[in-house]
Formats: sequence, C-alpha cells, structure tokens
Amino acid sequence: MSNRVSIKSAEDIAKARIAGRLAAEVLHIISPHVKPGVTTDELDRLCYEHIVNVQNAIPANIGYHGFPKTVCTSVNHVICHGIPSDKVLRNGDIINIDVAVIKDGWYGDTSRMYFVGEPGPLARRLVHTTYEATLAGIRQVRPGATLGDVGYAIQNVAHREGFSIVREYCGHGIGQIYHDDPQVLHYGRPGEGLKLQEGMMFTIEPMINAGKRHSRQLADGWTVVTKDHSLSAQWEHMVVVTADGFEVLTPWPEDQEGYEPIR
Repeated sequence: MSNRVSIKSAEDIAKARIAGRLAAEVLHIISPHVKPGVTTDELDRLCYEHIVNVQNAIPANIGYHGFPKTVCTSVNHVICHGIPSDKVLRNGDIINIDVAVIKDGWYGDTSRMYFVGEPGPLARRLVHTTYEATLAGIRQVRPGATLGDVGYAIQNVAHREGFSIVREYCGHGIGQIYHDDPQVLHYGRPGEGLKLQEGMMFTIEPMINAGKRHSRQLADGWTVVTKDHSLSAQWEHMVVVTADGFEVLTPWPEDQEGYEPIR
C-alpha cells in the first residue's frame, strides 16, 4: 500500500488546507440551525447555498456515485450516509452532518455531531466518547507511527465505555481524489499497518455504536444503520503528517464548545 499512497508537497498541503477550512466553515454556519422542528432537507439547502454562493466552491457529494444531496445527515441510529429529507428533528436527537467541498481541484472533507435540544445521558456520553476517540487516533499521527497505532488508540477509548467500532466503513486518503489510499481503519494493533511518512494526507472518522458494531444498508442504497437500532456517533477530520506530528486541515473556526482542543 505504501507505494500507492501519495506524498503531498508543501504547495499541495496549502491548497488542501484551504478546502479543509471551507468544509469546516460549513459545519460552523449550520450549527445554529440544528434545532427541534427543522428538517434535514432545510439543513442541506443552507449548506448548499453557503458552499456555492459564499465560498464559490463545489459541493463534492452531489452526484458522487449518484448521491443526491449536498451533505449526509445521519440521525440517531443512522451510522453514515443518511440522505437529507423531510425528516423533522426532535428534541433529544443526535445528528452527524458530513460535508465535502471541492475548491480549486482539492477536496475538503469533515463531519461532526450535534445535539438537537437536550440529549439523554447515553447520547451525550456516546458523542463525547466518540470525539475523545477521534482525538486519540489523531494524536498518534507522526512520521514512523503506523495506522495500527491510530486504530488501536481509537478502539481503546470506545471499548473502555462498552461501545463498539463499526468495521465496514473507514477513513481514507484524500487530496485531489475524494477517496484514495490509504484505508484508515478505526481498530488495529500497535505497530501494524502502513508506516506513516511526512506528507501523507487522510481522514480519521470513527463511527462508534452504543450497542453492537453490526450495520446494514437500507434499500435506498446509501443509508447505513445499526442492526440493533442502537445510537451511533461519528466525528471526522482531515489530517496531514508533518515533520514532527500532524496538522488538522479541518479545524473548527469557532470555539471548541466544551470539547477538548486538538493539539
């Protein structure tokens, strides 16, 4: 795999950084609109208008393998790839919004969780644990570390809380290609897998279930849900391996909202 993983130059990283920050900005501007009574279609429309009219960027998801919308909206037991619709959000729901943009030929890809109104204790613990697991994985990134180190750090946090890691979906290389090598698994063993080198760029985006890890895809060909109908949460950041560690290319433009900073 290492022969197929591209190494990005400083110029490449600068372009990806712009795209990544635009994607993160979309998640920032949509935040105040995530509340009880709103539909996921309305959230999608607002994201589309910001990407096209404000950022002068391209919504990467529209038409990607036939996907019909700008963002993925995955609510409660939806693991990933939820399609925006007339579904109305209710108090206590949790939702992941996943956005990707193209700017000057470079992709920015990120997602985050939102609470709709006041979440229950399990939902809150799941969302915060998934964020902690994402950070644990990101903090393993440095030259000489392996993707097994990243996955192991993530699964340790999830399993500590009795949660499970979805195995069918993973992070991915990114740059001028949306989904590229390497595949970034969110479980693993220390020292195993691809050895990281400066200039490698990929997403880390663990999907963690409150129940069992098993998933199924719905008849629409996109929406993936937990088989046991348990809650699922996900966070996603783009990272690049630097000379002495990592850089997050999709940093939040707002304050951390009570979440631990990534550094």
